[in-house]
Amino acid sequence: WSIAKNVGAIANYLNSIVTNPTYAHLHDKARDFVQAILGKTGVHLAHKVEESVKGLLVPSVIFEELGLRYYGPIDGHDIPLLTQTFEFLKTQEEPVLLHILTKKGKGYEPAIKQPDKFHGLGKYKIESGETAPTPTPTYSEIIGKTLAKFAETNQKIVAITAAMPSGTGLTHFAKAHASRYFDVGIAEEHATLFACGLATQGLTPFLTIYSTFFQRAYDMAIHDIAIQKLNVRLCMDRAGLSGDDGPTHHGLFDIGYLRHIPNWVHMQPKNEDEFVDMLWTMAHYNSGPIAVRYPRGSGTGAQIKPEPKLLEIGKAEVVQHGRDVAIFGLGNMFEVAEEAARKLEEKGISVALINPRWIKPMDTGTLEFFARSVEVLCTIEDHVLHNGFGCAVMEHLHSQMINTPVVRIGWPDQFIEHGAVPILRKKHGITADALVEKVLPLLRRKSSLRPSVA
Repeated sequence: WSIAKNVGAIANYLNSIVTNPTYAHLHDKARDFVQAILGKTGVHLAHKVEESVKGLLVPSVIFEELGLRYYGPIDGHDIPLLTQTFEFLKTQEEPVLLHILTKKGKGYEPAIKQPDKFHGLGKYKIESGETAPTPTPTYSEIIGKTLAKFAETNQKIVAITAAMPSGTGLTHFAKAHASRYFDVGIAEEHATLFACGLATQGLTPFLTIYSTFFQRAYDMAIHDIAIQKLNVRLCMDRAGLSGDDGPTHHGLFDIGYLRHIPNWVHMQPKNEDEFVDMLWTMAHYNSGPIAVRYPRGSGTGAQIKPEPKLLEIGKAEVVQHGRDVAIFGLGNMFEVAEEAARKLEEKGISVALINPRWIKPMDTGTLEFFARSVEVLCTIEDHVLHNGFGCAVMEHLHSQMINTPVVRIGWPDQFIEHGAVPILRKKHGITADALVEKVLPLLRRKSSLRPSVA
């Protein structure tokens, strides 16, 4: 059924009447007349009769009961009608709700045929709507196929999404395990509580939600998951800068809003292979809630090994040792950390390179070792600096009275605009060059304080 048929001619005609200024004037006069004759009881009765008749034709009753004057539905593509309606509503002196119906992709056939695909995408061919295939699989594609594979041998695995099966990559899981896939609609709070319920029954729920939208379920993250220490696996897609999706979709706050909640484990992979290892570790972790954050789009192109391995909780990966600078590159920023290390080494500086893996619990042993061994320690993350990974590093070092200078690279305290990721990183100093520029002065200052050797 089309939108037009569902609305119907009678509803359209009735709506055209009630949005007419003359009708509104006569309606008010009639109300005053009834009140003068029958009092407030008569007005209330007349209002009930009016709404009963309208309720048979349009879905207004529920809004009227909430104290909202309902108008609509109207065609959202009819500009003259919209203009006329808005002008009329400006004259109303009561709360109103205007119901507008639009057709997603109207006027562009490829978008009409694939509305989910065109919800948010990058470059495409305007003639056909085709997008250029990515040379490497995205993290979202990897999670869908990986969980589907895990579910073949683990009958307790279930997957949950909040109206984003395509965006989160669960389409593949849904096809392979339809009875264990749940799309609850745009209701992240319900999705989270549903995952809690499944966890209490011994199932292995993977709750897959965009980082920015899990903010809607923050209360549940504490009261329903953490306090009860339920085995909920939270997969936070679009963590970090989402680029083309814009500021509403940037996942720049999840480290901050999860790391201070007791019982949560939180991690981020440096590449696709480690991502699969983390998913495997999550599937076998039964000591409370555990979360993984991962970026939008493709990774580094790392080859995924045939069989995943369990990762040791809270243990970082030391990629290389160094005596001058130690760089902790969290998740997808490890690649930037590697580039910065190369640039520093070209200047004769010895660099240690660490893949933290774990945001919480942090590998404090590795952190303290390098903080006591090098002149400058640096963190780089795809997250705001406030209450982020670098902040956690500084908090711990301060608690241990370790005063090694710390350079933190991350996003500033502002809502980051829409734009291509490389451009925005350069603009806000989230690059290897920016890291090198901040580290060098500290090294020169430290070196100048050393006694010369004769």
